[in-house]
Amino acid sequence: MVFKVSKVSTTPFDGQKPGTSGLRKKVKVFVQPHYLQNFVQSTFNALTPEKVRGATLVVSGDGRYFSKDAIQIIIKMSAANGVRRVWVGQNGLLSTPAVSAVIRERVGVDGSKASGAFILTASHNPGGPNEDFGIKYNMENGGPAPEAITDKIFENTKTITEYLIAEDLPNVDISTTGVTNFSGPEGQFDVEVFDSASDYVKLMKSIFDFELIRKLLSSSKFTFCYDALHGVAGAYAHRIFVEELGAQESSLLNCVPKEDFGGGHPDPNLTYAKELVARMGLGKSTSEVEPPEFGAAADGDADRNMILGKRFFVTPSDSVAIIAANAVNAIPYFASGLKGVARSMPTSAALDVVAKHLNLKFFEVPTGWKFFGNLMDAGFCSICGEESFGTGSDHIREKDGIWAVLAWLSILAYKNKENLNGDKLVTVEEIVRQHWTTYGRHYYTRYDYENVDAGAAKDLMAYLVKLQSSLDEINSIVKGARSDVSNVVSADEFEYKDPVDGSVSKHQGIRFLFEDGSRLVFRLSGTGSEGATIRLYIEQYEKDSSKTGRDSQEALAPLVEVALKLSKMQEFTGRSAPTVIT
Repeated sequence: MVFKVSKVSTTPFDGQKPGTSGLRKKVKVFVQPHYLQNFVQSTFNALTPEKVRGATLVVSGDGRYFSKDAIQIIIKMSAANGVRRVWVGQNGLLSTPAVSAVIRERVGVDGSKASGAFILTASHNPGGPNEDFGIKYNMENGGPAPEAITDKIFENTKTITEYLIAEDLPNVDISTTGVTNFSGPEGQFDVEVFDSASDYVKLMKSIFDFELIRKLLSSSKFTFCYDALHGVAGAYAHRIFVEELGAQESSLLNCVPKEDFGGGHPDPNLTYAKELVARMGLGKSTSEVEPPEFGAAADGDADRNMILGKRFFVTPSDSVAIIAANAVNAIPYFASGLKGVARSMPTSAALDVVAKHLNLKFFEVPTGWKFFGNLMDAGFCSICGEESFGTGSDHIREKDGIWAVLAWLSILAYKNKENLNGDKLVTVEEIVRQHWTTYGRHYYTRYDYENVDAGAAKDLMAYLVKLQSSLDEINSIVKGARSDVSNVVSADEFEYKDPVDGSVSKHQGIRFLFEDGSRLVFRLSGTGSEGATIRLYIEQYEKDSSKTGRDSQEALAPLVEVALKLSKMQEFTGRSAPTVIT
């Protein structure tokens, strides 16, 4: 059949500004007539015609509620805008890291390569008819669109008057693999539905020593548990952990992807991954069953990860530092050395210490994976991470939750390779404690105040910026709260000049740096769908190895008190406690 292209008149919607990772709103906002269409057309208009006409685009996501409808709409709009072919993961499922891998690695049946992707995800936010939906665009390097493009998209959403769609194009069956051919006014248009996991699995096998990991997993002393929180990671977990690495089927938890994530909150942290936390012996109640040696969880779109040992939590800030410290020995992909490492500004300075020790290039960037992508494209960075449970490397241009789990399994396998038949394996906890002995420990916590009144959040940040002009005033507040906390030696609003393209990102968070290497950071998050989220990051550095074993919240209590006093948190927000502590 030959499809026709329709021009549909529309008017702008307020607030279609893409945040750090695309546009996220409640489903009820996205299902309004023209809402999704306006954003998609604004994206097409922001890309140059040569990036759209004749292009191959990937359209898939984490499978959350409304994804299947959105995929059909985007296919019809792609056809109308002159796209040559659309690739869709089977059932519309592709993890965010897998989309990046598909753009970078996959070659279609006709030799085609993808130049971009619409990813349908709101990441770690809940899903379902009353919850969140999201969409973001990734570029030809596999990474998220840079600010120059997202700013242009936003400008276009404010002035849009029409969009193009092939309304008579029949819906494509995305449940079975294969190619469907159509023809339109500009010639052929194809939709290829392909296996969600095979390209990604192939990439992982080229990075890690699967044989060595398999030996670890087959040891009677090693037990393993992986929780996909009913997100898209489930589409990969069985293939990688069970089929390729020989883990027991029973070691997978919540690995069937669901549109509403099983009614849970698909954010891999100690608050939301309740079942895994209990199984790993970290819950409030203690069960008689001995916890597994290693546990991990993913978020909705599988780009975040949480790493746990038996009764032991690894902070994401420590996790990236430990992966970097062990990568060259434990992971074949890095055998020839690391090009450099990077972290987001709010992430603890544990990685900085490793970089200094190993004499590696080091970068501190704003929150948002696109900043790491630039460094990677320029060959400056091999491993990077952020405190919000995101870790990754230059194999793709997104954070990668399953990659992080495989990196940890590689380190465990490497440390135990001579010891698999011994009495006792080296544990996750021992690896972390040994790291602290060598490099010192960054006690670290994050307080999230969610859905705060946006005006109150802005006032608090403005107050802190003003306060920064006087170190004397800051230190008198600090000493008034706690005389045992060291002095603030510098305070600023973080600004980043990209060493690759020279672009400057301002207002990226407010920092207070203490004499002893401790830090307080305040920033507004761009990943919520309602109100404002204030994030407060608190970090205390301890070099003395006799003091690295304290309870984190106890070690940080003095700094927490200082942070709340300094920011007048309760006065501005009315909150006496954070929504989540990680």
